[in-house]
Amino acid sequence: MDQLLFSILNWQPQYKDLEMIILHAWAWEKNKSQKKVNMNFSIVGAGFTGAVLAHQLAEAGHSIDVFESRDHIAGNCYSERDQKTGVMLHKYGPHIFHTDNEEVWSFVNQFTEFMPFVNRVKTTSQGGVFSLPINLHTINQYFGKTLNPAEAEAIIQSVADNSIDEPQSFEEQAMKFVGKDLYEAFFKGYTIKQWGVSPTELPASILKRLPVRFNYDDNYFNHKYQGMPKEGYTPIVEALLNHENITVKLNTLFKAENAQGSDHVFYTGPIDSWFNYKEGRLGYRTLDFVREDHDGDYQGCAVMNYGDKEVPYTRISEHKHFAPWEQHDKTVVFKEYSRSCEEKDIPYYPIRLVSEKAMLNKYVEKAKKQTKVSFLGRLGTYRYLDMDTTIAESLAASKHVLEKINDNQRIPAFFIDPI
Repeated sequence: MDQLLFSILNWQPQYKDLEMIILHAWAWEKNKSQKKVNMNFSIVGAGFTGAVLAHQLAEAGHSIDVFESRDHIAGNCYSERDQKTGVMLHKYGPHIFHTDNEEVWSFVNQFTEFMPFVNRVKTTSQGGVFSLPINLHTINQYFGKTLNPAEAEAIIQSVADNSIDEPQSFEEQAMKFVGKDLYEAFFKGYTIKQWGVSPTELPASILKRLPVRFNYDDNYFNHKYQGMPKEGYTPIVEALLNHENITVKLNTLFKAENAQGSDHVFYTGPIDSWFNYKEGRLGYRTLDFVREDHDGDYQGCAVMNYGDKEVPYTRISEHKHFAPWEQHDKTVVFKEYSRSCEEKDIPYYPIRLVSEKAMLNKYVEKAKKQTKVSFLGRLGTYRYLDMDTTIAESLAASKHVLEKINDNQRIPAFFIDPI
Protein backbone atom coordinates (compact mmCIF):
# COMPACT_ATOMS: atom_id res chain seq x y z
CA MET A 1 0.00 0.00 0.00
CA ASP A 2 2.88 2.43 0.80
CA GLN A 3 4.48 1.77 -2.59
CA LEU A 4 1.14 2.36 -4.27
CA LEU A 5 0.77 5.64 -2.39
CA PHE A 6 4.26 6.74 -3.51
CA SER A 7 3.31 6.09 -7.12
CA ILE A 8 0.06 8.02 -6.80
CA LEU A 9 1.81 11.08 -5.37
CA ASN A 10 3.95 11.28 -8.51
CA TRP A 11 0.99 11.07 -10.93
CA GLN A 12 0.01 13.92 -13.24
CA PRO A 13 -2.46 16.60 -12.04
CA GLN A 14 -5.29 15.20 -14.20
CA TYR A 15 -5.34 12.23 -11.85
CA LYS A 16 -5.83 14.37 -8.76
CA ASP A 17 -9.41 13.19 -8.08
CA LEU A 18 -8.38 9.57 -8.29
CA GLU A 19 -5.38 10.39 -6.09
CA MET A 20 -7.64 11.77 -3.36
CA ILE A 21 -9.98 8.77 -3.54
CA ILE A 22 -7.14 6.32 -3.07
CA LEU A 23 -5.58 8.45 -0.32
CA HIS A 24 -8.87 8.34 1.59
CA ALA A 25 -9.17 4.60 1.00
CA TRP A 26 -5.65 4.01 2.27
CA ALA A 27 -6.23 6.12 5.38
CA TRP A 28 -9.54 4.33 6.13
CA GLU A 29 -7.98 0.89 5.69
CA LYS A 30 -5.03 1.82 7.92
CA ASN A 31 -7.35 3.17 10.62
CA LYS A 32 -9.52 0.06 10.43
CA SER A 33 -6.54 -2.25 10.82
CA GLN A 34 -5.36 -0.29 13.84
CA LYS A 35 -8.76 -0.56 15.56
CA LYS A 36 -9.35 -4.22 14.82
CA VAL A 37 -8.37 -6.51 17.66
CA ASN A 38 -8.24 -10.25 17.07
CA MET A 39 -9.11 -12.03 20.30
CA ASN A 40 -9.23 -15.61 21.51
CA PHE A 41 -12.55 -16.65 23.04
CA SER A 42 -13.68 -19.82 24.79
CA ILE A 43 -17.34 -20.78 24.51
CA VAL A 44 -18.69 -23.50 26.78
CA GLY A 45 -21.57 -25.35 25.14
CA ALA A 46 -22.36 -26.12 21.50
CA GLY A 47 -26.11 -25.55 21.63
CA PHE A 48 -27.81 -22.69 19.81
CA THR A 49 -26.58 -20.06 22.27
CA GLY A 50 -22.93 -21.05 21.94
CA ALA A 51 -23.07 -21.81 18.21
CA VAL A 52 -24.68 -18.50 17.22
CA LEU A 53 -22.26 -16.53 19.38
CA ALA A 54 -19.27 -18.47 18.02
CA HIS A 55 -20.36 -17.91 14.43
CA GLN A 56 -20.88 -14.18 14.82
CA LEU A 57 -17.58 -13.61 16.62
CA ALA A 58 -15.71 -15.80 14.13
CA GLU A 59 -17.19 -13.83 11.26
CA ALA A 60 -15.74 -10.70 12.89
CA GLY A 61 -12.26 -12.26 12.75
CA HIS A 62 -11.89 -13.65 16.26
CA SER A 63 -10.64 -17.13 17.19
CA ILE A 64 -13.07 -19.39 19.01
CA ASP A 65 -12.68 -22.64 20.95
CA VAL A 66 -16.02 -24.34 21.61
CA PHE A 67 -16.07 -26.88 24.45
CA GLU A 68 -18.88 -29.43 24.51
CA SER A 69 -19.19 -32.10 27.20
CA ARG A 70 -21.43 -34.35 25.08
CA ASP A 71 -20.36 -36.36 22.05
CA HIS A 72 -22.40 -34.19 19.69
CA ILE A 73 -23.23 -30.57 18.94
CA ALA A 74 -26.67 -28.84 19.01
CA GLY A 75 -27.44 -29.40 22.70
CA ASN A 76 -31.01 -30.43 23.46
CA CYS A 77 -32.02 -29.50 19.89
CA TYR A 78 -29.93 -32.37 18.54
CA SER A 79 -31.73 -34.40 15.86
CA GLU A 80 -30.67 -37.49 13.95
CA ARG A 81 -32.04 -39.85 11.29
CA ASP A 82 -33.10 -43.14 12.87
CA GLN A 83 -31.28 -46.04 11.21
CA LYS A 84 -34.09 -48.55 11.78
CA THR A 85 -37.04 -46.53 10.48
CA GLY A 86 -35.59 -43.54 8.61
CA VAL A 87 -37.60 -41.19 10.84
CA MET A 88 -35.97 -37.92 11.89
CA LEU A 89 -35.78 -38.09 15.69
CA HIS A 90 -35.55 -35.24 18.18
CA LYS A 91 -33.34 -36.99 20.71
CA TYR A 92 -34.14 -34.72 23.65
CA GLY A 93 -37.82 -34.19 22.94
CA PRO A 94 -39.66 -32.38 20.15
CA HIS A 95 -38.65 -28.87 19.11
CA ILE A 96 -40.90 -26.78 16.85
CA PHE A 97 -39.54 -23.49 15.57
CA HIS A 98 -41.91 -20.55 16.00
CA THR A 99 -41.27 -16.82 16.24
CA ASP A 100 -42.50 -13.32 15.50
CA ASN A 101 -38.90 -12.10 15.27
CA GLU A 102 -38.17 -11.46 11.59
CA GLU A 103 -34.43 -11.05 12.22
CA VAL A 104 -34.23 -14.48 13.85
CA TRP A 105 -36.34 -16.10 11.14
CA SER A 106 -34.15 -14.64 8.40
CA PHE A 107 -31.01 -15.68 10.27
CA VAL A 108 -31.89 -19.37 10.67
CA ASN A 109 -33.13 -19.61 7.08
CA GLN A 110 -29.58 -18.82 5.90
CA PHE A 111 -28.44 -22.21 7.15
CA THR A 112 -31.19 -24.63 6.17
CA GLU A 113 -34.50 -25.07 4.42
CA PHE A 114 -37.55 -24.76 6.66
CA MET A 115 -40.74 -26.60 5.81
CA PRO A 116 -44.23 -25.44 6.83
CA PHE A 117 -45.40 -27.04 10.05
CA VAL A 118 -48.29 -26.24 12.39
CA ASN A 119 -48.26 -27.82 15.85
CA ARG A 120 -51.76 -29.13 16.59
CA VAL A 121 -51.63 -30.62 20.07
CA LYS A 122 -54.26 -33.04 21.36
CA THR A 123 -54.88 -34.15 24.93
CA THR A 124 -56.47 -37.26 26.37
CA SER A 125 -58.44 -36.42 29.49
CA GLN A 126 -61.36 -37.94 31.40
CA GLY A 127 -62.03 -40.48 28.66
CA GLY A 128 -62.02 -38.04 25.74
CA VAL A 129 -59.61 -36.48 23.26
CA PHE A 130 -59.57 -32.69 23.01
CA SER A 131 -57.68 -29.95 21.16
CA LEU A 132 -55.21 -27.66 22.90
CA PRO A 133 -54.94 -24.82 23.56
CA ILE A 134 -58.54 -24.54 24.73
CA ASN A 135 -60.57 -23.28 21.78
CA LEU A 136 -64.18 -23.18 20.66
CA HIS A 137 -64.15 -26.84 19.64
CA THR A 138 -62.66 -27.84 23.03
CA ILE A 139 -65.32 -25.87 24.91
CA ASN A 140 -68.22 -27.25 22.85
CA GLN A 141 -66.95 -30.81 23.10
CA TYR A 142 -66.30 -30.65 26.83
CA PHE A 143 -69.66 -29.11 27.75
CA GLY A 144 -71.62 -30.98 25.06
CA LYS A 145 -72.79 -27.74 23.46
CA THR A 146 -72.91 -26.03 20.06
CA LEU A 147 -71.94 -22.57 21.24
CA ASN A 148 -70.95 -19.66 19.05
CA PRO A 149 -67.97 -17.50 20.09
CA ALA A 150 -70.03 -15.06 22.20
CA GLU A 151 -71.89 -17.87 23.94
CA ALA A 152 -68.67 -19.74 24.63
CA GLU A 153 -67.08 -16.65 26.14
CA ALA A 154 -70.14 -16.17 28.33
CA ILE A 155 -70.04 -19.74 29.64
CA ILE A 156 -66.33 -19.46 30.45
CA GLN A 157 -66.99 -16.24 32.34
CA SER A 158 -69.80 -17.95 34.25
CA VAL A 159 -67.60 -20.86 35.42
CA ALA A 160 -64.47 -18.77 36.10
CA ASP A 161 -63.69 -17.94 39.72
CA ASN A 162 -64.12 -14.17 39.68
CA SER A 163 -63.51 -13.93 43.42
CA ILE A 164 -59.77 -14.14 42.73
CA ASP A 165 -58.54 -10.59 42.07
CA GLU A 166 -54.77 -11.05 41.76
CA PRO A 167 -53.83 -14.71 41.21
CA GLN A 168 -50.67 -15.65 43.10
CA SER A 169 -50.35 -19.30 42.10
CA PHE A 170 -50.77 -21.43 39.01
CA GLU A 171 -53.98 -22.88 40.45
CA GLU A 172 -55.49 -19.48 41.22
CA GLN A 173 -54.63 -18.25 37.75
CA ALA A 174 -56.27 -21.30 36.15
CA MET A 175 -59.38 -21.02 38.33
CA LYS A 176 -59.76 -17.36 37.42
CA PHE A 177 -58.95 -18.21 33.81
CA VAL A 178 -61.24 -21.16 32.98
CA GLY A 179 -62.88 -22.36 36.20
CA LYS A 180 -62.62 -25.56 38.21
CA ASP A 181 -63.79 -28.14 35.62
CA LEU A 182 -61.55 -27.13 32.73
CA TYR A 183 -58.65 -26.57 35.11
CA GLU A 184 -58.91 -30.10 36.49
CA ALA A 185 -59.43 -31.64 33.04
CA PHE A 186 -56.55 -30.00 31.19
CA PHE A 187 -54.10 -28.45 33.63
CA LYS A 188 -54.07 -29.86 37.15
CA GLY A 189 -52.94 -33.46 36.57
CA TYR A 190 -50.56 -32.56 33.76
CA THR A 191 -48.96 -29.82 35.85
CA ILE A 192 -48.45 -32.06 38.89
CA LYS A 193 -46.70 -34.63 36.67
CA GLN A 194 -44.65 -32.05 34.79
CA TRP A 195 -43.43 -30.02 37.77
CA GLY A 196 -43.64 -32.53 40.63
CA VAL A 197 -45.32 -30.05 42.97
CA SER A 198 -48.84 -28.87 43.65
CA PRO A 199 -50.08 -26.12 41.29
CA THR A 200 -50.63 -24.05 44.43
CA GLU A 201 -46.83 -23.81 44.78
CA LEU A 202 -46.13 -22.69 41.21
CA PRO A 203 -46.20 -19.02 40.19
CA ALA A 204 -49.17 -17.72 38.23
CA SER A 205 -46.84 -16.53 35.45
CA ILE A 206 -46.40 -20.09 34.12
CA LEU A 207 -50.02 -20.17 32.96
CA LYS A 208 -50.29 -16.64 31.63
CA ARG A 209 -48.83 -17.63 28.27
CA LEU A 210 -51.56 -20.26 27.59
CA PRO A 211 -54.46 -18.75 25.61
CA VAL A 212 -58.18 -19.53 25.45
CA ARG A 213 -59.58 -19.01 21.96
CA PHE A 214 -63.19 -18.43 21.14
CA ASN A 215 -62.79 -19.69 17.58
CA TYR A 216 -61.74 -23.00 16.03
CA ASP A 217 -58.05 -22.12 15.70
CA ASP A 218 -56.12 -25.11 17.07
CA ASN A 219 -52.65 -23.84 16.09
CA TYR A 220 -50.75 -24.28 19.35
CA PHE A 221 -48.51 -21.29 18.64
CA ASN A 222 -49.69 -17.83 17.73
CA HIS A 223 -46.59 -16.72 15.81
CA LYS A 224 -46.08 -15.33 12.33
CA TYR A 225 -43.25 -17.70 11.40
CA GLN A 226 -43.53 -21.42 12.11
CA GLY A 227 -41.77 -24.39 10.62
CA MET A 228 -39.44 -27.34 10.88
CA PRO A 229 -35.96 -27.66 9.36
CA LYS A 230 -36.20 -30.16 6.52
CA GLU A 231 -33.17 -32.16 7.66
CA GLY A 232 -33.46 -31.50 11.38
CA TYR A 233 -31.73 -29.02 13.69
CA THR A 234 -28.25 -30.53 13.80
CA PRO A 235 -27.26 -29.31 10.28
CA ILE A 236 -28.07 -25.72 11.32
CA VAL A 237 -25.60 -25.89 14.21
CA GLU A 238 -23.07 -27.66 11.98
CA ALA A 239 -23.28 -24.78 9.51
CA LEU A 240 -22.91 -22.21 12.28
CA LEU A 241 -19.77 -23.89 13.60
CA ASN A 242 -18.25 -24.66 10.20
CA HIS A 243 -15.82 -21.74 10.17
CA GLU A 244 -12.05 -21.57 9.86
CA ASN A 245 -11.85 -19.52 13.08
CA ILE A 246 -13.83 -22.06 15.14
CA THR A 247 -12.46 -25.20 16.79
CA VAL A 248 -15.02 -27.57 18.37
CA LYS A 249 -13.89 -29.92 21.13
CA LEU A 250 -16.46 -32.65 21.86
CA ASN A 251 -16.45 -34.90 24.91
CA THR A 252 -14.58 -32.12 26.71
CA LEU A 253 -15.67 -30.92 30.12
CA PHE A 254 -14.48 -27.33 30.42
CA LYS A 255 -12.04 -26.69 33.26
CA ALA A 256 -10.16 -23.63 34.45
CA GLU A 257 -6.98 -24.65 32.65
CA ASN A 258 -8.89 -24.62 29.35
CA ALA A 259 -9.22 -20.86 29.72
CA GLN A 260 -5.46 -20.28 29.61
CA GLY A 261 -4.68 -18.13 26.59
CA SER A 262 -8.33 -17.12 26.28
CA ASP A 263 -9.24 -13.45 26.48
CA HIS A 264 -12.80 -14.19 27.66
CA VAL A 265 -15.06 -17.16 28.44
CA PHE A 266 -18.73 -17.34 27.43
CA TYR A 267 -20.42 -19.94 29.61
CA THR A 268 -23.74 -21.50 28.60
CA GLY A 269 -23.72 -24.31 31.18
CA PRO A 270 -25.55 -24.27 34.53
CA ILE A 271 -24.56 -21.17 36.46
CA ASP A 272 -24.42 -23.08 39.76
CA SER A 273 -22.01 -25.59 38.20
CA TRP A 274 -19.53 -22.79 37.37
CA PHE A 275 -19.30 -22.03 41.09
CA ASN A 276 -19.11 -25.71 42.08
CA TYR A 277 -22.58 -25.52 43.69
CA LYS A 278 -21.22 -23.55 46.65
CA GLU A 279 -24.64 -22.01 47.30
CA GLY A 280 -26.47 -25.28 46.58
CA ARG A 281 -28.00 -26.80 43.44
CA LEU A 282 -30.64 -24.91 41.54
CA GLY A 283 -33.81 -26.90 40.91
CA TYR A 284 -34.55 -28.39 37.50
CA ARG A 285 -36.95 -30.92 36.05
CA THR A 286 -35.50 -33.57 33.78
CA LEU A 287 -37.17 -35.90 31.29
CA ASP A 288 -37.02 -39.64 30.67
CA PHE A 289 -38.04 -40.95 27.26
CA VAL A 290 -39.29 -44.50 26.68
CA ARG A 291 -39.12 -45.50 23.03
CA GLU A 292 -41.58 -47.76 21.24
CA ASP A 293 -41.49 -48.85 17.59
CA HIS A 294 -44.70 -49.66 15.72
CA ASP A 295 -46.02 -50.29 12.23
CA GLY A 296 -48.03 -47.63 10.45
CA ASP A 297 -49.46 -44.72 12.44
CA TYR A 298 -49.55 -44.99 16.23
CA GLN A 299 -51.63 -41.99 17.37
CA GLY A 300 -52.43 -39.87 14.30
CA CYS A 301 -50.74 -36.70 15.56
CA ALA A 302 -47.33 -35.41 16.59
CA VAL A 303 -48.10 -34.74 20.26
CA MET A 304 -50.72 -36.24 22.53
CA ASN A 305 -50.83 -34.88 26.08
CA TYR A 306 -52.24 -36.92 28.97
CA GLY A 307 -54.04 -34.71 31.47
CA ASP A 308 -55.11 -37.40 33.93
CA LYS A 309 -52.85 -37.69 36.95
CA GLU A 310 -53.26 -41.49 36.94
CA VAL A 311 -51.39 -41.79 33.63
CA PRO A 312 -47.71 -41.69 34.64
CA TYR A 313 -46.35 -40.00 31.50
CA THR A 314 -47.11 -36.44 30.46
CA ARG A 315 -47.27 -36.95 26.70
CA ILE A 316 -46.45 -39.17 23.75
CA SER A 317 -44.60 -37.75 20.74
CA GLU A 318 -44.74 -39.53 17.38
CA HIS A 319 -41.77 -38.13 15.54
CA LYS A 320 -42.63 -38.88 11.94
CA HIS A 321 -45.54 -36.44 12.24
CA PHE A 322 -43.03 -33.63 12.78
CA ALA A 323 -42.01 -34.16 9.13
CA PRO A 324 -45.32 -34.60 7.27
CA TRP A 325 -43.54 -34.19 3.91
CA GLU A 326 -41.88 -37.59 4.50
CA GLN A 327 -43.43 -41.05 4.21
CA HIS A 328 -42.51 -43.92 6.54
CA ASP A 329 -44.03 -47.39 6.95
CA LYS A 330 -42.67 -47.69 10.47
CA THR A 331 -43.10 -45.23 13.31
CA VAL A 332 -41.28 -44.27 16.51
CA VAL A 333 -43.01 -42.88 19.59
CA PHE A 334 -41.57 -41.65 22.87
CA LYS A 335 -43.46 -41.66 26.15
CA GLU A 336 -42.25 -38.73 28.21
CA TYR A 337 -41.84 -38.83 31.98
CA SER A 338 -40.91 -35.77 34.04
CA ARG A 339 -39.05 -35.98 37.35
CA SER A 340 -36.68 -34.07 39.61
CA CYS A 341 -33.24 -33.55 38.10
CA GLU A 342 -30.46 -35.39 39.90
CA GLU A 343 -26.71 -34.76 39.78
CA LYS A 344 -25.96 -36.72 36.59
CA ASP A 345 -29.21 -35.94 34.76
CA ILE A 346 -29.71 -33.50 31.89
CA PRO A 347 -31.41 -30.34 33.24
CA TYR A 348 -34.43 -29.30 31.14
CA TYR A 349 -36.79 -26.90 32.90
CA PRO A 350 -35.69 -24.45 35.62
CA ILE A 351 -38.27 -24.59 38.40
CA ARG A 352 -37.68 -21.05 39.74
CA LEU A 353 -39.64 -21.47 42.95
CA VAL A 354 -38.98 -18.98 45.76
CA SER A 355 -36.04 -20.99 47.12
CA GLU A 356 -34.47 -21.25 43.66
CA LYS A 357 -34.79 -17.51 43.08
CA ALA A 358 -33.08 -16.74 46.39
CA MET A 359 -30.24 -19.10 45.51
CA LEU A 360 -30.05 -17.65 42.01
CA ASN A 361 -29.60 -14.16 43.47
CA LYS A 362 -26.47 -15.36 45.27
CA TYR A 363 -25.03 -16.89 42.11
CA VAL A 364 -25.80 -13.77 40.08
CA GLU A 365 -23.91 -11.64 42.60
CA LYS A 366 -20.95 -14.01 42.38
CA ALA A 367 -21.09 -13.94 38.59
CA LYS A 368 -21.03 -10.15 38.44
CA LYS A 369 -17.72 -10.18 40.29
CA GLN A 370 -16.13 -12.29 37.54
CA THR A 371 -13.93 -10.24 35.20
CA LYS A 372 -13.47 -12.53 32.20
CA VAL A 373 -16.62 -14.68 32.17
CA SER A 374 -20.08 -14.07 30.73
CA PHE A 375 -23.16 -16.24 31.40
CA LEU A 376 -25.69 -16.84 28.64
CA GLY A 377 -28.56 -19.07 27.59
CA ARG A 378 -31.13 -21.19 29.35
CA LEU A 379 -28.70 -22.75 31.84
CA GLY A 380 -26.38 -19.80 32.24
CA THR A 381 -29.24 -17.49 33.23
CA TYR A 382 -31.57 -20.13 34.75
CA ARG A 383 -34.54 -19.18 32.57
CA TYR A 384 -36.91 -21.13 30.35
CA LEU A 385 -36.18 -20.01 26.78
CA ASP A 386 -37.71 -20.95 23.44
CA MET A 387 -35.31 -21.44 20.53
CA ASP A 388 -36.11 -18.13 18.88
CA THR A 389 -35.47 -16.20 22.10
CA THR A 390 -32.22 -18.11 22.61
CA ILE A 391 -31.03 -17.14 19.12
CA ALA A 392 -32.20 -13.52 19.46
CA GLU A 393 -30.35 -13.10 22.75
CA SER A 394 -27.20 -14.68 21.34
CA LEU A 395 -27.26 -12.39 18.30
CA ALA A 396 -27.74 -9.37 20.56
CA ALA A 397 -24.92 -10.54 22.85
CA SER A 398 -22.52 -10.91 19.93
CA LYS A 399 -23.23 -7.34 18.80
CA HIS A 400 -22.69 -6.13 22.34
CA VAL A 401 -19.39 -7.98 22.62
CA LEU A 402 -18.09 -6.54 19.36
CA GLU A 403 -19.04 -3.04 20.45
CA LYS A 404 -17.24 -3.49 23.77
CA ILE A 405 -14.13 -4.77 22.02
CA ASN A 406 -14.06 -1.85 19.60
CA ASP A 407 -14.46 0.62 22.46
CA ASN A 408 -11.91 -1.24 24.61
CA GLN A 409 -14.49 -1.77 27.36
CA ARG A 410 -15.13 -4.69 29.71
CA ILE A 411 -17.48 -7.41 28.50
CA PRO A 412 -20.31 -7.77 31.05
CA ALA A 413 -21.11 -10.91 33.05
CA PHE A 414 -24.71 -10.87 31.77
CA PHE A 415 -26.38 -9.50 28.67
CA ILE A 416 -29.86 -10.22 30.07
CA ASP A 417 -30.78 -9.80 33.74
CA PRO A 418 -31.47 -13.36 35.01
CA ILE A 419 -33.57 -12.11 37.90
